[in-house]
Amino acid sequence: MSANILIVDDEPNIVLSLEYLMKKAGYTVRTAVNGEQALRDIEQQRPDLVLLDVMMPRVNGYAVCHALRENPDYRGIRILMLTARGRQVEQEKGMALGADGYVTKPFSTRALLDRVQALLDEPR
Repeated sequence: MSANILIVDDEPNIVLSLEYLMKKAGYTVRTAVNGEQALRDIEQQRPDLVLLDVMMPRVNGYAVCHALRENPDYRGIRILMLTARGRQVEQEKGMALGADGYVTKPFSTRALLDRVQALLDEPR
């Protein structure tokens, strides 16, 4: 059974390219365009991993990460934060909120796939 990945980003081009990349790698993929939609979708079907953009309208990635980590039902979900803001302070904030990793845009597709697979292979 393939892992279920939720891609959360408000940039359509990024969503399309990540969706294609993850499906090509054999993952089951769903998408959300903002944090609010992501939280609703996660309630209905829990993903194994969330590729989560930081800067989004309505509910940002930090708030989504925090909400997931506050709910014991979602502890096993891996969270890989994606952002164009690569400053150390942003990375530290994401990790402090419970993210499992942080990737700065633009990123290597190979490196991203390797990171996703490594997170999914880790025992929870």
